[in-house]
Amino acid sequence: MTKVIFFNSYKLIKGTSVPDFMKAVEELFEGHISKQKGYAMSKIMVDGDTWADYTAFETMEDLNAFLEASKNGTNELAEKFYSFINFSTCKSHTFTVEKYFYGE
Repeated sequence: MTKVIFFNSYKLIKGTSVPDFMKAVEELFEGHISKQKGYAMSKIMVDGDTWADYTAFETMEDLNAFLEASKNGTNELAEKFYSFINFSTCKSHTFTVEKYFYGE
């Protein structure tokens, strides 16, 4: 069961092609992130010009291993994704899951 959420918010570089960005997102999440130990799920959201994504991992250790591996070198899929991001607008936060509520 998911225990930790890695949340990011950001704006895209002015003039970015949203379809190209969404293709880069899909390639990164399906080609790399979803293959990481403890990966549970990811979502991407948008509200106006603010984008957000979150990735859920089973344990904090899984998230930390993913973050550490990311520091030690980026891959081609990540580089493509990051080429669309305005880094001065980025914010990241890690949440732990305390309780689940299920709706219909």
